[in-house]
Amino acid sequence: MSDSTGVVIPLSDGRRSTSDLGRAVVADALRGVDPAGADAARGEKDWRKRYPAHFRRLVEDGLGSPEIARRIAADGLASFASRMRWFTPGRPEIPLAERLAEGADEPTRDEGPLTTETVVGVGAPETDLSVPYRGTRLTGDDLRRQLDDWVVRGIVEPDLADAVRRVQDHPEWLALPDRTVLVLGAASEMGPLRSLLRWGADVATLDLPRPELWTALLPDVRRYAGTLHLPMQDTEVRPVEGRAGADLLHDLPRIGAWVDDLAPGRGLVLGNYVYADGALNLRLSAATDALTVRLLQRRDDVALSYLATPTDVFAVPPPAAAHSRDRYRRRRARALTAGVRTLSRGALYRPGYPETYDGPGVTDCIVPQQGPNYLLAKRVHRWRATDARAGGIPVAFAVAPPTRTRSVVRNRALAAAYAGAHRFGVEVFDPATSNTLMAALLVHDLCADVPAPPHPWEDEAAHAAHGGLWRTAYDPRSVLAIAAATGVAARH
Repeated sequence: MSDSTGVVIPLSDGRRSTSDLGRAVVADALRGVDPAGADAARGEKDWRKRYPAHFRRLVEDGLGSPEIARRIAADGLASFASRMRWFTPGRPEIPLAERLAEGADEPTRDEGPLTTETVVGVGAPETDLSVPYRGTRLTGDDLRRQLDDWVVRGIVEPDLADAVRRVQDHPEWLALPDRTVLVLGAASEMGPLRSLLRWGADVATLDLPRPELWTALLPDVRRYAGTLHLPMQDTEVRPVEGRAGADLLHDLPRIGAWVDDLAPGRGLVLGNYVYADGALNLRLSAATDALTVRLLQRRDDVALSYLATPTDVFAVPPPAAAHSRDRYRRRRARALTAGVRTLSRGALYRPGYPETYDGPGVTDCIVPQQGPNYLLAKRVHRWRATDARAGGIPVAFAVAPPTRTRSVVRNRALAAAYAGAHRFGVEVFDPATSNTLMAALLVHDLCADVPAPPHPWEDEAAHAAHGGLWRTAYDPRSVLAIAAATGVAARH
């Protein structure tokens, strides 16, 4: 399928520029609350190198008040949605939202509507929470002790341990009775699909129509305890693996119609776990957000679920900032780090937070090599979570830990930094540990009756599994190159 059809980046001076899109969206998000910041973003000439400062500004401006944070989110979403386009060869480009508007459900090509195939697992549901960790599965008191260890070492926030223990105390939550979870990204290493099926949940999922993908997944589905609903192409191809799946970028109208009919009589949870590299990630973010908006307009039983990347800018709780300051004061090799910091003109070994500020800290964990497209796609998720909560929509949101996913391993700079991260008190997780913890937090957020905090930054920081990035002694960006260098040395 062509990369220039379906959901596309808007044209700018005759080309599809993700940099122009990023500048414009960030500027529009800031315009109503920080005109100078908006002008700086819009006029940024070296967007691919200097984008982190503008994404940090989005967070810092939002700390002014809950209303400002929500205004930034709403304006950023409106800008992004209004700019993204749908292109069908031989027709003019139209706004993406228009393609999914009421009455626009006709297939894009000659295919008929997607149908549903249901696969019912034959296994017994797991009724106790267990988390795979370093070659074993932690349950009961062993899991509780590991949670305590992570808290003491600053790897996770204390309320994450509280949330996971609450799920341990309520194993009846694991199967998410009376809900169906739609997992966008069946093959995602960070997604909750397998955990939910092990726990006996009712799940729908979506991923590309690639037989090898479904051939790898469906044997596990059949031996687990849950029920899985799949979109099926209207063909005579057999078996199921040859017909399953649909393409968000090109089949979005058909997917929208398919989702409308999912889970009648049950609450529907829309979980976004889709990922791709570069501009493709932005297009997928636009597709999933347009699908989200469409679903919220048509159903009143929807909850949303998102995972935030730890390599972003966040406001963090004052105790986390205080922990980092204490580590900085007690750091070893003070003379060495002070000397390096002086020689680097303050670029290396910076303290994580200002010494005298007692409010929420701001941590910049951006890895510049991941690029502005990745960060904008993830920021759209954060904005949608904030906007949905403001409208009374239930949202499960968690900062996921640094994890050795395939995308990380492919990125040499990030893989090297992760390999050396332990030298700065940061723990990098295996995918199985991360996705199971995140699935447990999803269950918690949907089932536990916990009052929402007053400010959006507190919602984002709740039960974060940042791997230690928020509580390390140093500004993570200031030791990124050092971690990468030591990581490279350790791997050779």
